[in-house]
Parts: sequence; C-alpha cells; structure tokens
Amino acid sequence: MQAKLKPKRVLGIDFGLKRIGLAISDERQIIASPYKTVQAEKKGEKTVQKILAAIDEIQTNLVCDIEEMIVGMPLMMSGKKGLLADEVNHFIQILSQATTLPIKIWDERLSTVQAERSLRESDMTRKQRTKVVDIVSAAIILQSYLDYKAHLRNCSEIT
Repeated sequence: MQAKLKPKRVLGIDFGLKRIGLAISDERQIIASPYKTVQAEKKGEKTVQKILAAIDEIQTNLVCDIEEMIVGMPLMMSGKKGLLADEVNHFIQILSQATTLPIKIWDERLSTVQAERSLRESDMTRKQRTKVVDIVSAAIILQSYLDYKAHLRNCSEIT
C-alpha cells in the first residue's frame, strides 16, 4: 500500500533584526495565515536554527511538508534595496546553506505599513500590536505571493 502524500504548504518569512514573523499557507496554497514570531539572535546561524525548528514544528503539528519559503525583501518605493536588504540577503545565504527547501525572494514594499494600519484599526494597544505586526506582515507577504501564483495558474488555464 502506498503512503499518503502529505499536503504541501508555503512558508512566508518577514525578516527583522529583533523579530522574524512567520506565516503559513493553507493546504490549497490560497490563504496565508499568521503563524508565530521567532526572536532573532545576534548570530545568523542561531536564528536560522530557530527558523528550521519552527519549520519542523509546523510540519509535525499540521502534518504537512513545506514546499517553499518566501522571504520578504525590503525595497524602497524606487525599487532599490533598503537598508535592511543586506541583512536579509545574509540571512537568506545562511538559510540556503542549512536547508534544501527552495527559497524565493518577494518584494515586501509596504507590507509592514499595511500590517500596522490594519492592526491600528483593531482594538489592540500599541504593545499588543508590536507583538503581532511581524506575523501579520509575513502573512501579507505570503498572501501577495499566493495571489501571484493563483494569477499565473489562471492565465495558463486561459491559453
């Protein structure tokens, strides 16, 4: 009897120097949901180990396989790389050496602004918003990517 294949999900990552937001797609890769925040370490390798532990946790708890990771790249409105871009590139370099999972870079322009705006509209205090803004940003980054993939699928079905 053949083993049942686990559903595939996509992981979204919003990198920050203090906190890293993680978001996860549903099994159909249509909807992104905030997952958790990981505290960044001074050493990138330690931060990556925490991310890999979170991936193991997701795969175990949700009984799935992570198919790919989407990492937000902080670009300025002009399209040039922002100040944090070098840190993100360094993080991606360490992460790619520690895992065989595909890593895609995704434009995250305005994701944090959008996350903060939507959280301000809630009844959360500033302190509460600070704790969740990173995972909401990760979900926005991932949702943008999932929407893009869905658009590509729809276009290929038309032709």
